[in-house]
Amino acid sequence: MMDDLDLGFDEQERGEKGKHRRGRRKGGKSGGGRGKTVLALLLAVVLLGGIGGGAFYGFDRIQSRFVTPDYDGGGTEEVTVQIPQGAFLADMAVALYDAGVIKSTKAFIEAADENSRSRNIQPGTYKLRKQMSGELALTAMLDPKNRVVNGLTIPEGRTAKNIFKLLSDHTEIPVKEFEAAAKDPEKLGVPDWWFKRTDGKKPKKSIEGFLFPDTYEIPPDATAEEILGQMVDHFLTVTGEMEFADRVQKERGGISPYEALIVASLAQAEAGTKKDLGKVARVAYNRVYSQTFDCGCLEMDVTVNYYFELTGQEAKTSGQMTASDLDNPKNPYNRKLRGMVPTPINNPGKEALEGAMDPPTGDWLFFVAIDKEGNSAFTDDYNKHLANIEKAKEAGVL
Repeated sequence: MMDDLDLGFDEQERGEKGKHRRGRRKGGKSGGGRGKTVLALLLAVVLLGGIGGGAFYGFDRIQSRFVTPDYDGGGTEEVTVQIPQGAFLADMAVALYDAGVIKSTKAFIEAADENSRSRNIQPGTYKLRKQMSGELALTAMLDPKNRVVNGLTIPEGRTAKNIFKLLSDHTEIPVKEFEAAAKDPEKLGVPDWWFKRTDGKKPKKSIEGFLFPDTYEIPPDATAEEILGQMVDHFLTVTGEMEFADRVQKERGGISPYEALIVASLAQAEAGTKKDLGKVARVAYNRVYSQTFDCGCLEMDVTVNYYFELTGQEAKTSGQMTASDLDNPKNPYNRKLRGMVPTPINNPGKEALEGAMDPPTGDWLFFVAIDKEGNSAFTDDYNKHLANIEKAKEAGVL
């Protein structure tokens, strides 16, 4: 009779990975897992008792179907596990299961549900052991000594070329390997639709703008392609959570998300304070798209300096730039060319992206930093702008 008792749990472990990938990271008790397991075991005991004492030979078989599969002990050989940026507890459980650390994803998730500190687990690389119990695996991940610290902070507003140098210094991977990996942004995970433009200009597929600035835990054996792919993935996660592309398409009057990304990079380069990021973005939109600026161009010196960096030249201050620097016909980032520049000029942070996605309303066409704290004065009147420049000179800014 026991052989006819099919409780339908044979597929549980097989479907566990897909189910938990759809979960979300959270702390506190779930309120359903262990309670249901205990109730099921009690029902099984009653059932077996009704059948008769001899039927208890099958109790172990039923118990294995109800009880969460778990290892008993601290594990065997050492293994390293990478927890990516933005991973939820369910994602961590899958990574541990795939590495052979835990016997089931459920074992880890149940342990995490019972330990409020589980929400403190950080992304990065962990030294663990194969065949650990879910509870001991969780405890090990909460112990700082088991985390392999190999973090690198990428500041906001750095160019891809500068980022390659930072990554090379940190990992000893040659810069040329990062340059080679970056030649195909789509292979690194940037969707093709990100490069679409609505301003009539031919898209130029560049990794610039997609290497999201943050602190990254870099696995010891990671390749250049894997590291850049991690940064692109983080960019897609952050902009997805912001609904950046959707909001730009709905709210910015037909401007594409890629053009808005370019504007975010301009704001990141030009704004002296975080509060001015949105205003600088508005100036860029007004100059290029509003038809109120005579040349319909950006007239921002930062685009010239970006070209200097691309071509191996030293950056210059506005006062050092010559007429030929400012209006070089061979420079595709020429400040006098009509329309938006070909690509982002750096990799903007979240606040710059927010400024380009939802800039404040204003008719500003001009701005200049007027104090050493980086605060800028904005105006739509050129004569007022000239007066603001004098203020900047008096303050020793220009």
